[in-house]
Amino acid sequence: MKQSKRYDGLDRFRLAAAAFVVAIHTSPLASFSEGADFFLTRALARVAVPFFLMVTGQFVVAGCLQHGSGRLLRYVKKTFLLYGIAVLLYLPIGIYAGHYEKLCLTDIFRMLLFDGTFYHLWYFPACMTGVLLVCFMSRILNRKQMLLLSVILYIIGLGGDSYYGLIEMVPGLTDIYEAGFSVFSYTRNGIFMAPIFLLLGMWAAESRMDDRRILWAGLGISFLAMTEEAFLLRSFELQRHDSMYLLLPVVMFFLYKLLLTHRKSMGEAGTGRAFNRRKRWTAYAVSASAWIYILHPAMIIVVRGIAKAMKVNLLVENSLVYYIAVLVLSCMVSFFMVVMLNALYENKYKRSCFKIEEKKETAVCCGRAWLEVDRKALHHNVQSLQERLPDACKLMPAVKADAYGHGDVLVARELEKAGVDAFCVACVQEGVKLRTQGIKGMILILGYTHPDQFFLIEKYHLTQTVVDYPYACQLNDYGKLIHVHIGIDTGMHRIGVRSEQLEQILDIYRMEHLAVDGLFTHLCVSDTMNVRGKSYTAAQAEAFYRLVRQIREHGYECPAIHIQASYGVLNYPKLQGDYARVGIALYGVLSTKEDTAAWSGYLKPVLSLKARIAAVKILYEGESAGYGIQYTAKQNMQIATLSIGYADGFPRSLSCGVGSVLIHGCPAPVIGRICMDQMTVDISGIENVQPGEEAVLIGHSGNLEISVCDIAKQSGTIANEILSRMGARLERVLI
Repeated sequence: MKQSKRYDGLDRFRLAAAAFVVAIHTSPLASFSEGADFFLTRALARVAVPFFLMVTGQFVVAGCLQHGSGRLLRYVKKTFLLYGIAVLLYLPIGIYAGHYEKLCLTDIFRMLLFDGTFYHLWYFPACMTGVLLVCFMSRILNRKQMLLLSVILYIIGLGGDSYYGLIEMVPGLTDIYEAGFSVFSYTRNGIFMAPIFLLLGMWAAESRMDDRRILWAGLGISFLAMTEEAFLLRSFELQRHDSMYLLLPVVMFFLYKLLLTHRKSMGEAGTGRAFNRRKRWTAYAVSASAWIYILHPAMIIVVRGIAKAMKVNLLVENSLVYYIAVLVLSCMVSFFMVVMLNALYENKYKRSCFKIEEKKETAVCCGRAWLEVDRKALHHNVQSLQERLPDACKLMPAVKADAYGHGDVLVARELEKAGVDAFCVACVQEGVKLRTQGIKGMILILGYTHPDQFFLIEKYHLTQTVVDYPYACQLNDYGKLIHVHIGIDTGMHRIGVRSEQLEQILDIYRMEHLAVDGLFTHLCVSDTMNVRGKSYTAAQAEAFYRLVRQIREHGYECPAIHIQASYGVLNYPKLQGDYARVGIALYGVLSTKEDTAAWSGYLKPVLSLKARIAAVKILYEGESAGYGIQYTAKQNMQIATLSIGYADGFPRSLSCGVGSVLIHGCPAPVIGRICMDQMTVDISGIENVQPGEEAVLIGHSGNLEISVCDIAKQSGTIANEILSRMGARLERVLI
């Protein structure tokens, strides 16, 4: 098996970074060597805070820039709440230590917005300030200008940190910095330090520099140089503080890229319960790292208190023992808190789910006809498809046409739980429906939106496909910023700008009111693996990738590219992209019965279609049933009327014995014409059939199964059409 996209390196390093922060505040090697302790705490451990900032850049800032102010507001609220908890936690300690005596309003402002109310809490206002600053910069500057400004701010910050001794040598500069220090105590804050690392985290994740030999060499050389820089600054006594070094951003770029490229292969042992346990404990470790950061100063006080009460001098006099004691206690308390909080959340979630499922069961028992959506099968398909993709490629499920009949909101919510954060739909109405029902991820409209509805794209933070160059001009003329993906025509000749029309595409990049977030094309014969099909698909891929290279050569970014749909993922999994627009395969079937059979076991059908038996009666020999008296009984027989018809999406072409259903695990052929709301089946030979029982039209009953591909083949169409025709009045039930 191929591995799915995970961030094992980042997740593992979170705990290491938290341990580094504890080391900074406990000096583990001070009892043995001043130089060694300086190296550990003032060089090596200085990667910790920039690392956390870069993670925020990759997973928060990138999302805020893509999805707008709503996600930004949620992040600020969440961080502010955590900051508030930490402030309240350390308020009694600060009061006891006399930190808050004779405070004026300026001091309170400085502590809350820059310094933190306790010595380690500066990180939270720095994060919030930095994220807000970067998001503001993105509205008025391009990427190169943002990078330049963040570098300038960082250099200014260096002057108030490790290079302050040089500032003191320049007349007038000291006064400027001292004026700044009346507002903030240190320049390692959200204005001068945070922006460059937030941007580096976002751009490192997008960078395609993945050769680990180069990355290791870059990290080794830059870290040695930074270590030399730190010791030189120390020897010349230039440092006012030592959180910022000139070479620190370079070190962090190489380190972060190495962590991004480190992913442990899942293999066969990476599935099932063992995988789920590792996944859960990894999630605990990620959460625990934040609590270790927050709680370790309190644990320092606890360890000192224990040492004093028990008169164990070794606990504080030996710096290494002291560090280990603080770190172990911090980890224990943090993991305990995370486990307890998760247990409380899960209990609350289970109670709410029980109530929901109880209502659903009542609805199913009372319903005339319904669809069952198998949660486990859906998650299985997500994992199976993700495993086939390159590491950097994520799923962008197609939830158009009511998620191929499965229920768009229901499916999208379940996919969000599986970690999916990007979706595609056919029209703006489908996107608006998802947004108004609380779906947060990026939503790409694959089709045409009329100019009168452009306001919906902006209002609901949707991403529109550029279907051709004139349409791009219409979008730009709307006058407000619209996020777009450019459709590229590489041979489908349906929508998109032709791949050879480079100048038109570059002109779209230059349009003032369009933010180009991606490019994509559609492979039109990726389902055919004959020589001609493979050749045509290869030509399409080459045309697309060649265009991407040309765009980058002209200095423009291609933030997200996607080329594969369902058959592309299955038949051409090595094609490179940032997203894969999986559709029919996500739901466990393919267009034809033969294709589905070829991937049976790898994909699991998600949908079952069921209906109630409304009535059971005798049809006597010579009597006819249904419209047009198309069926006449040759002998006495038992029939059942089902409360489902072609208005619910079951094909009328399956009338008169073409199709059948399953009742009590036995086939029951359709007799007569299928009506709009009802249909009749032959249940002769099936024992004890009662009104109110269920009939299976798609799915399993006993040892038999009717697949959607069976229905499609009997109807002379493809599974995609059958699924997408499932009627709106069918209730969708998640099982």
